[in-house]
Amino acid sequence: MCDTTCVGTETDLLKIKQKMVDDTSANELAELFKALSDPTRVKLIGALLINELCVHDLSVLLGMGQSAISHQLRYLRNLRIVKRRKSGKTVFYSLDDLHIEQIFVLTLQHLKHE
Repeated sequence: MCDTTCVGTETDLLKIKQKMVDDTSANELAELFKALSDPTRVKLIGALLINELCVHDLSVLLGMGQSAISHQLRYLRNLRIVKRRKSGKTVFYSLDDLHIEQIFVLTLQHLKHE
């Protein structure tokens, strides 16, 4: 068994520890993936990847009530995954930046990769 016979390697663990993700970044990254763990939020992000949309359009696309969509969008906005733009009385949502698009697309590509 490794735990009784392994004495480690000659790897400089201090150098690795200094380069590891800090606690704050680890928590923020975990929150991002937590946001992606909900199928409704994934569908919202997928739709916004294609086009900027209002709550009404998103509710029609997902077949959900506007209040449920608004709740999910608020959650995503708080994590800086989506942003909003107001035009008159209509609020349009889009992905916050290119990084979100890249994370989403790369994750989908990974899932489809064999």
